[in-house]
Amino acid sequence: MILVTGAAGQLGSDVVLELKKRNIAHAGIDIADLDITDAVAVSAYIKKLNPSSVIHCAAYTAVDQAEDEPELCFQVNAEGTENIAKACREIDAEMIYISTDYVFDGLGDLPYEENAPKGPISVYGKSKLAGEEAVLKHLERYYIVRISWVFGHYGNNFVKTMLRLAESRDELNVVGDQVGSPTYTPDLAVLLCGIVCSGKYGEYHATNEGFCSWADFATEIMRQSGNNCKVNSITTEQYPTKAARPKNSRLSKANIDNAGFKRLPTWQDALERYLK
Repeated sequence: MILVTGAAGQLGSDVVLELKKRNIAHAGIDIADLDITDAVAVSAYIKKLNPSSVIHCAAYTAVDQAEDEPELCFQVNAEGTENIAKACREIDAEMIYISTDYVFDGLGDLPYEENAPKGPISVYGKSKLAGEEAVLKHLERYYIVRISWVFGHYGNNFVKTMLRLAESRDELNVVGDQVGSPTYTPDLAVLLCGIVCSGKYGEYHATNEGFCSWADFATEIMRQSGNNCKVNSITTEQYPTKAARPKNSRLSKANIDNAGFKRLPTWQDALERYLK
């Protein structure tokens, strides 16, 4: 039995669908079912369900809002994750923790190795790193999976935003000096269901193949959707946001390769399937 937290979210929804497709016994919960910041409730729930593994997708992900709500962000991403890690330890379950490129400082232009030094530059990034540290502190049987630039069929994402803006504008200004890899949630769900219960514990980076800037991503969205909206590449400084973003979100896939897991398809291929 596998428990999925954040099961109504963008990633959790697809993980539940993939588990269903594979006929793997599972339970999906969201905030209405369990408040992960309530340690007593989390312990009781997980003890009663007794899953062999927890795929922890639940998170506070409003990156800019987190700068104004640091306590709430840490409650969910750090304390909530610690509560789940402790509960997993109590019943000897393994845990997959979904983390992020935001745990790195975003300097340089080389892909970050899985064990590279961390240096988050935003409240959100710091809270997700605190979640990683909680997993490392309490568990030996864990998978930390870092992802970036997530898009899928549920909830809001960059692709939906670009298509919506293009309906009323002839051109868009999009940041061109932040580089990373989009991650398509149905593709990621396949990998997570392959990783879970594999016993190949450790840290992984999982995004679709290939690097691009946000402006490159937007340009490809317009091209594939047959939209004539022009994309202008601008600098991070020309588009100030409350939370600092890493300029380099390239992630190395060395551990995915070493463990024998299959890399995700290219982000262009993923975008094509998403738009269809």
